[in-house]
Amino acid sequence: MMDECDEPDCAATLKELDVFLDDELSASARLSISHHLAGCPDCHGAFDFHAELKIVIGEKCRNEEMPSDLLARIEQCFSTDFDNDGQIG
Repeated sequence: MMDECDEPDCAATLKELDVFLDDELSASARLSISHHLAGCPDCHGAFDFHAELKIVIGEKCRNEEMPSDLLARIEQCFSTDFDNDGQIG
């Protein structure tokens, strides 16, 4: 049986969920959070929500077309021809 969840561990786990999902934590931090998630239904529910939200946002961003003038504005900001059309903007 897992230990009962305590609030400081929950707060620390919830604070790190996004970097956990992005696989940007050390191995020991990932292990600690994984262990906590396995024993805490509330934090595991929050993890599931964040994971699903990340998937939905990623899908929506891939399916949306860039506004026609956005690349031109980005090129102007960086003074760089990103699309190699011979023009900045």
